[in-house]
Amino acid sequence: MDKILSLKKIIIETLDINKAQDIVSIDLKDKSSMADYMIIASGTSSRHIQALSEQVLEKLKDSGIRDSKIEGKDSSEWKLVDGIDLIIHIFHPEKRKFYELEKIWSELIPKEKLII
Repeated sequence: MDKILSLKKIIIETLDINKAQDIVSIDLKDKSSMADYMIIASGTSSRHIQALSEQVLEKLKDSGIRDSKIEGKDSSEWKLVDGIDLIIHIFHPEKRKFYELEKIWSELIPKEKLII
């Protein structure tokens, strides 16, 4: 778990250094089995979004996550970098506002009620 936390910190620092905007980290551990954390950030242009996704992918691979990859290669408004235990979304601000992933994943998921 410490490895994931340090990798999350590296990814957030990489996004920040490279001028990503509105970086948010969401803990998924009690919400989904697909990953431990989701990181969402915005880029200022299609070129910026592409560059951010490539830099994040490089950091993941440097950290030993060899199976990581970029989804949405043909999209100019959104990229998803699959870091196995980390999912990184990089959006154009308008698309990010449209999908509202922070709102979806930040809300508490109600526990199922037992029906007797």
